[in-house]
Amino acid sequence: MVSDFFYPNMGGVESHIYQLSQCLIEKGHKVVIATHAYGDRRGIRYLTNGLKVYYLPLQVMYNQSTATTCFHSLPLLRCVFVRERITIVHAHSSFSAMAHDALFHAKTMGLNTVFTDHSLFGFADLSSVLTNKLLTVSLCDTNHIVCVSYTSKENTVLRAALDPEIVSVIPNAVDPTDFTPDPCRRDNSKITIVVISRLVYRKGIDLLSGIIPELCGKHPDLSFLIGGEGPKRIILEEVREKYQLHDRIRLLGALDHKDVRDVLVQGHIFLNTSLTEAFCMAIVEGASCGLQVVTTRVGGIPEVLPDELVTLCEPSVRSLCDGLETVIARIRTGNVASPATIHRKVRTLYTWRNVAERTEKVYNRVCKKPVLPLSNRLHRLRSHCGAVAGSIFSFVAVINFLFLLFLQWLRPDHLIDVAIDLSGPHSRIGQQLNKKKSKTQNPAVS
Repeated sequence: MVSDFFYPNMGGVESHIYQLSQCLIEKGHKVVIATHAYGDRRGIRYLTNGLKVYYLPLQVMYNQSTATTCFHSLPLLRCVFVRERITIVHAHSSFSAMAHDALFHAKTMGLNTVFTDHSLFGFADLSSVLTNKLLTVSLCDTNHIVCVSYTSKENTVLRAALDPEIVSVIPNAVDPTDFTPDPCRRDNSKITIVVISRLVYRKGIDLLSGIIPELCGKHPDLSFLIGGEGPKRIILEEVREKYQLHDRIRLLGALDHKDVRDVLVQGHIFLNTSLTEAFCMAIVEGASCGLQVVTTRVGGIPEVLPDELVTLCEPSVRSLCDGLETVIARIRTGNVASPATIHRKVRTLYTWRNVAERTEKVYNRVCKKPVLPLSNRLHRLRSHCGAVAGSIFSFVAVINFLFLLFLQWLRPDHLIDVAIDLSGPHSRIGQQLNKKKSKTQNPAVS
């Protein structure tokens, strides 16, 4: 697994990689994660069940994403791939430069590749045009692509001009044991709306700043509990100050993932105001804790929860206020399902074990596919990516291949130490556990 985004950074991609890795280890696969260093967290770290994480000393450029030149990361990633005897490189997130680098290097080294896209992109603004062109180059000879919703699949196929046959839809999931309801934590003398999100434009914080004063003016017993941090926090602070809502708006700041459930169970309604989402795990977490969910109807969100568990609104202040008013009225009359009932429905919808099973099928399919040799890669790049971009990246692919040959001459693969497996079929941990079990079952032998 390769991505710029992993713990201790918090987010949906980070959680997805960790949970998927744990379930794959549980199924007997060896999993290794490569990401960039986070402060003092560099080198090799070991997580639960022998999950090994390489925190590589790569320079961060912007928003926890590394700078990319397609060459500076090759020596480090080659060392990881050879040491760990990697057979499939699974990169995550279009925003991750390290993921694109890993795909490029893996193809040069003859390894099978999979890419999971977690986001939706536009087609008009400059950043989207550049990102889409990079994605076209990265995915034109990637063996298989995974998207988290059908809307995300359609978006990715159009952005990267892909054959839909090599794109699968595997949704995100939530561990229901981490998000259980606790109605005793609610203050039923008032109605609490919970918002947990990064406070950025894409998450619709400007909409939230318009919703708060309108609803608070109509409902004296309404309060907002807002978790998250970001540049748009100042807008919410200004709203709180302007309308004197200090006792009704609590800004909790950044939350650790382990604390999210304790915040969710204090509310009656979970509000999501995102302007774009490929899947939105947050609304599943909110529903799993037994909250009524009100969310914008954007991206892949309509696919996530059944109609009886969610109120969908247009991404506007008026529509969201109407949706919230409807849910508030139902809560006042008691015409809502109990938190336990909602949790029972949600916990069977998305599980990480199901995600791992479906991902395993993708891996089995990918292993049967050949990796294109350099001549075929160059032809694919020129024919698929356009005359200019195709020629440029064909040249980059040739230089990357020559650099790999130089590294193999400088330090041949057979001189790189093979790492001890802590997960997978040859895991030392698994062998030790089996020995302990055999000794316990046959004490006379020991």
